[in-house]
Amino acid sequence: MINGLIGRNRPIKKPTPFRQFILKVHSRCNLACTYCYLYTMADQRWRHRPPVMSARIADLAAARIAEHVRSHDLTDIAVVLHGGEPLLAGPDRLRHVVTAVRGAVGDAATVDFSLQSNGTLLDRRFLTLFDELGIRVGVSLDGDAAAHDRARRRPRGGSHAQVTRGLDALTGPEFGHLFSGLLCVIDLANDPIATYEALLAFSPPAIDLLLPHANWSNPPAGPAGAYAAWLIPIFDRWFHAPVRETRIRLFEEIINVLLGGASAVEGIGTSPAAMIVVETDGQIEQSDILAAAFDGAAYLGLDVGDDDFDAALRHPATIARQLGMTGIPGQCRECRWAAVCAGGHYSHRYQDQKGFDHRSVYCADLFALFDHIRTALVTALAARAAASPPALTVIP
Repeated sequence: MINGLIGRNRPIKKPTPFRQFILKVHSRCNLACTYCYLYTMADQRWRHRPPVMSARIADLAAARIAEHVRSHDLTDIAVVLHGGEPLLAGPDRLRHVVTAVRGAVGDAATVDFSLQSNGTLLDRRFLTLFDELGIRVGVSLDGDAAAHDRARRRPRGGSHAQVTRGLDALTGPEFGHLFSGLLCVIDLANDPIATYEALLAFSPPAIDLLLPHANWSNPPAGPAGAYAAWLIPIFDRWFHAPVRETRIRLFEEIINVLLGGASAVEGIGTSPAAMIVVETDGQIEQSDILAAAFDGAAYLGLDVGDDDFDAALRHPATIARQLGMTGIPGQCRECRWAAVCAGGHYSHRYQDQKGFDHRSVYCADLFALFDHIRTALVTALAARAAASPPALTVIP
């Protein structure tokens, strides 16, 4: 589990160009998930946005992406087709968005396209299109039928049967190469190992285990430490497995930072956030996860029709999120895990009156999880050192 997880931190001297562009191709969803930060929390501006991204907005966004690529000499970028549920946009609109971006960027950079779906609409028609266009597909699944349907519901019942049908089509021999992995939101009512095994049944190349998006003004369902207690059994099963069963990004990024590397996910380590969102109406915004904080938390006042992405890069809100260690809340700076946690996910730090200058609402969970993973790493490295000179060290 240790090999291949090493990187290097680099001090931030100037704003980091955006390398991930999240295009909200559809702003509505066909599920009503109980924990959805977008539709059930503070920011309800989605109600006033167009349901689907128009061809005009898609073309403007594509031109702005190409402009950013060339301005910063980027050699590779990621474009994520997102929602709501992006498949509601339909095959023709998805094709238009992808071909517009590829046409605008041309040979200037490699564009990695992916799509995050709830899986209910996945069928051969969509998968054939994604195969043609080279779009990798991630699917949200919260476990077995009982676990999944507890939160991820349609108006008249659960969605597990529809999701598994879509996953069966995606993971089969014809389209399996498109499968990028599963996203699972932690529900304390579900057994962690049973949940993990239900996800493994689809042989995912990677799993994202996500804390429910909460903050001090809208706290999570469980008590302090409950989410770490849920995650640790999965970590132990994953870390000590004789053969790696899958990648789990949360654990890999924590390990990477503990070994002195950089993190590729927000909320772990001090790497600058290098993603930006384009909404269906063309608004350029910060991460939509900020919808959990307050109404308009992601708003930058920018639009692809009038503004380039450098305007977003220069925006004080972007600069604040790319500060690295200087952006850690004051109460966190003496914490032993400051370099690993950096105060936690930006959205999870929000508290009325204090804003984001606060430790994560999951502070106790993160502390326990980091401590457990570090202990496992130290033990593993000690065993390796007994056989050969140590090549790695762990953050004290």
